[in-house]
Amino acid sequence: MKELLRYFIVIQLILFTSCSSSNEIEEVIDSNPDSAEENSKPNILLIIADDMGLDVTSGYNIGHQTPIMPTIESMISSGVKFTNVWSNPTCTPTRATLLTGKYGFRTNVLEVDDELSTSETSIQKYINQNLDDEYSNAVIGKWHLSKDSNHPSQMGIDYYAGSLAGSLRDYNKWSLTINGETSISTEYNTTKYTDLAINWIQDQTKPWFLWLAYTTPHEPFHLPPTGLHSLGDLPTDAASIETNPIPYYFAMIEAMDKEIGRLLNSMTSEEKENTVIIFIGDNGTPNQVTEAYNSKRVKGSLYQGGINVPMIVSGRNVMRINETENALINTTDLFATIANVAGVNVDKINDSNSFYKLLSNSTTQTREYAYAEDEFNVTIRNNTHKYMLFSDGSEALYNLENDNFETINLLNKNRLPLSDYDAEIKTLLIEKLAGITH
Repeated sequence: MKELLRYFIVIQLILFTSCSSSNEIEEVIDSNPDSAEENSKPNILLIIADDMGLDVTSGYNIGHQTPIMPTIESMISSGVKFTNVWSNPTCTPTRATLLTGKYGFRTNVLEVDDELSTSETSIQKYINQNLDDEYSNAVIGKWHLSKDSNHPSQMGIDYYAGSLAGSLRDYNKWSLTINGETSISTEYNTTKYTDLAINWIQDQTKPWFLWLAYTTPHEPFHLPPTGLHSLGDLPTDAASIETNPIPYYFAMIEAMDKEIGRLLNSMTSEEKENTVIIFIGDNGTPNQVTEAYNSKRVKGSLYQGGINVPMIVSGRNVMRINETENALINTTDLFATIANVAGVNVDKINDSNSFYKLLSNSTTQTREYAYAEDEFNVTIRNNTHKYMLFSDGSEALYNLENDNFETINLLNKNRLPLSDYDAEIKTLLIEKLAGITH
């Protein structure tokens, strides 16, 4: 099927443009020697929520209602909220882009449960190679890049503790793998991950990079322990949850927010001030619990509801306070950005463009185009328009400036012909897509 996807891409692009060579995967070293001094030795905390889109995130004003999230709201008020971050539509591919800084077609990780090759260089390994092991690193939480319990260590992770699987059958009874050894945990999953993170941070004696990947709010939807949410004493039988899953989903998000707050409060003020905190969703909201997006244009799709995810950055060296940033960002860009934060002088590597300068300068442009894919289809956008190419050869073009919910396909055969402006943008987007996938 993946070869079929590539076939359709080639056929479509030949009709419109000729492929030109792309220099996007060349590494470009920052020539400014002062940048390393400015961001030397901060701690880095990357927090990933599982299946949480813009529509259910406080501060984005897209959903009809959102959970109570004081920790996330505090991050927004003290940092930068990004509105145009593109992930992949499902969790395994997005995690691979974060770890490698590469689009999925380069790593062959395009769908759920695809395994990431250990020949790839992870961000943790890259930082260690360039900074002579100045950083300790850990991944705590959901891995979902291989079922092999040794896979995290093979990818350069110093300490791994969490669930290798993509989901849990029960948040109160699940398989916990710590550095290759697996046992059964009966502690509430979100709380256990937080405890592990607190304990690991307290043990560190040098700058650290912690990737904290919560499984929540991925289904099974449920009611977290009392005290972690504001939704009250809801019935916990399966029928009640299936009939109205939204309050349970919200309760899971609130529990995560509260546990993130507990983690941050466990740090000394000096350590917290010296930490860059990045919060991001791995893909959009599932169809059972979305109210803002079309239920077929959410998690699992390349529409905005599936790939436009929340990201907030606050903490050390974040000079912009309570600001919103509309620049185009790919999840691949976390690779170069995190390396930059750690002190590696790199602006661009593989498919990753550092957006580190956006944390202090709103006029910096990181990329003209954002790209996303699934196993069969691809999409690309610029600041105003989004082009989609499907495996059956059909196409779509949306003006996101006027139609962020993608209700009007400008290429619909029942519509008037494209304006010269829209036709020109379509051609430019197809040409750029050719350069990326060539």
